[in-house]
Amino acid sequence: MRRVLALSLALLAGVAAGAADARQVPAPPRHDVSLIGEPMPQPPASPRHDDASVLHGVRVADPYRWLEAADQPAVQQWIAAQNRYTDAVVAAMPDGKAINARVQQLATTSVTRSSPWLAGGTLFYLRETPPQPQPQLVAQPWPDGAPRVLVDLNANGGHTAITAYWPSPSGRYLAYGTAEGGSELTTIHVLDVKSGRTLPDALPAAGGGTSPQGLAWDADERGFTYVRFPLPTKGGEVVQFHAALVHHVLGEAAARDVTVFGKDFSKIAEYRLLSSPGAKQLAVLANAGDGGPAEVWLRDGAAWKRLLGDAANVRFAHWIGQRLVVASFAGAPRGKLLAVDANGKATELLGQREGALQRVLPIADGFLVVRSWGPDWWVEQYDRATKLVRRLPLPAHGIGLGGIASEAGQAHALIDYSGWTLPPRWVDYDAQAGTLKTVFEQRPAADYSKIEAHRIDGTSKDGTRIPVTVLAMQGVTPNGQRPAILYSYGGFDIPVAPHFVGAELAWLERGGVLAYANIRGGNENGELWHAQGQQLHKQNVFDDFHAAAMALIDTHWTDRAHLGALGGSNGGLLMGAQIVQHPGDYRAVVAQVGIYDMLRHETESANGAYNIPEYGSIADPAQFKATLAYSPLQHVEPRTAYPAVLLTTGVNDPRVSPWQSRKFAAALQAATSSQRPILLLTRMDAGHGFGAPFSQRVGNTALMLTFFAQELGLPAAP
Repeated sequence: MRRVLALSLALLAGVAAGAADARQVPAPPRHDVSLIGEPMPQPPASPRHDDASVLHGVRVADPYRWLEAADQPAVQQWIAAQNRYTDAVVAAMPDGKAINARVQQLATTSVTRSSPWLAGGTLFYLRETPPQPQPQLVAQPWPDGAPRVLVDLNANGGHTAITAYWPSPSGRYLAYGTAEGGSELTTIHVLDVKSGRTLPDALPAAGGGTSPQGLAWDADERGFTYVRFPLPTKGGEVVQFHAALVHHVLGEAAARDVTVFGKDFSKIAEYRLLSSPGAKQLAVLANAGDGGPAEVWLRDGAAWKRLLGDAANVRFAHWIGQRLVVASFAGAPRGKLLAVDANGKATELLGQREGALQRVLPIADGFLVVRSWGPDWWVEQYDRATKLVRRLPLPAHGIGLGGIASEAGQAHALIDYSGWTLPPRWVDYDAQAGTLKTVFEQRPAADYSKIEAHRIDGTSKDGTRIPVTVLAMQGVTPNGQRPAILYSYGGFDIPVAPHFVGAELAWLERGGVLAYANIRGGNENGELWHAQGQQLHKQNVFDDFHAAAMALIDTHWTDRAHLGALGGSNGGLLMGAQIVQHPGDYRAVVAQVGIYDMLRHETESANGAYNIPEYGSIADPAQFKATLAYSPLQHVEPRTAYPAVLLTTGVNDPRVSPWQSRKFAAALQAATSSQRPILLLTRMDAGHGFGAPFSQRVGNTALMLTFFAQELGLPAAP
């Protein structure tokens, strides 16, 4: 969950097509009341069973626990019936075809580039050409060489995705990971860049999902160290715990790879591998679970030395030449940079300053620092003596930073950024002259220059100010009832940053409003902003989002009859909390791959254990009490007028169990008294959203906008 959710659903024209491989069920009966002018099908029946858990002496009823067993015929029939129900309701929404066509048109842009990486004078990057299902992996002699496609996985319809890639120090070889059907479980392959020949090496169980992928090449390029789960016995499945670092020699079988670090580190280990220039040194940031600080380790010959422990509160690091620089938030909520030597001695390199530290990267004889504060992002250049050279001349507001490719001793860096109205672009930054030169930009399919960004603030329950960015077309002013969609995330150090609106222009150009809240749980304002939304303080996240929603109403952008809420993954938990805590304040909610039963998430899903640093453990009585107080499923009340709800999930999701959405949908459908639809879409060849093909991503936007257009009353297209 450390990476921002990639929103991805099936195409609107076939939202239930994924259920075709499940057992067919009879058409459900129909309501005699409808919101869309025609009789609306009734949701499938969801029997209640007498299941419960007793935790700390408290009996917690769990009548829909039977829906956790996805392999049972009754559950498969229920999933198919829910997909049929969703299909029928969405098909009756009159705006569907027009929105789907417009979203498809807006999404079909020119070529897009992302994830730049410089190695040995070669630029590697991902290149996507809509409507191709998946991006291609490209190499280009930098700066003036011709690009060449190295990896293209589009032949099988886009169900295989590139999860990550790692060029060797000289650029001679390229290791890259693939995963199937949204599962994220990675297999690593190796390519000879010059010849384009794929080597026989194929390394399974190489992280993904619960524990992220990672790889670092040896200096002689004869092998590499990478993240791997324990290999299963023949015919068995990979168990996504106890990840360790293993060493692979090119040409050897995966079974011969030797564990070099982490055998007994943690059941929920996560690793980030950091190679110094030329792969002369290797550092590892090691986490026990997601959302907490990292330990810093350094390889010393065949041994490993721990340089810093949790007390340093390290969140990221980078090699600046052969000097390891870490970002520490201990005693510095906005972050400070420390230079750490091979004996673990840490020397302050750059103290806490304005803005929250987000990244540090080498350039020339110094380094670049990426900072944020609320919705604003910027980049600073420092020389070797840590003197500020300049703030880079990027737009001051409304942009977010993507990948940055830079190298120590090189005066040029490639910076990838985009903004609300700016499609993705790359600029070459000259560290000596201080100038930016655009070297690539996506050509959008429409004019975005008439979008305006407005800033408002909400006030959370404890008085904390919550920044909200409101997007609307020129001439669209607050009138008290604009159809508005509010988005946020609120967890795991993940910020809500400006990004290109893209196909969501289809909402804005018809008079709708989009809003983005910088709530706690992210790190937009530093690590304290994150910590105030963790564990015992999680309710702050839900209060912040509601404050942002009320700010949209108080500033007359919208009202309760026209307000929608959107979130996914941890943001799905956020949506669940809004639904049960403030059912009358939202007209419609879309929650994607979300967590709703927090009491079972920790113990009954693989990723639940990894999430303990973020959510805390219900084994602790105080945390159990706090978690039970907000866990959405346990607060669904009968005969309550809930908003219209669209829940989505994927059967291959390794991060959030699909039964979370099943149980929440069943509970809401049984409880609501509003006659507004409670819909669940389960995709049968998808996961959490990462690596989704183009058609799923387009379909996600179309389905989400169609649902909101219907429920929030978006004006018809002219």
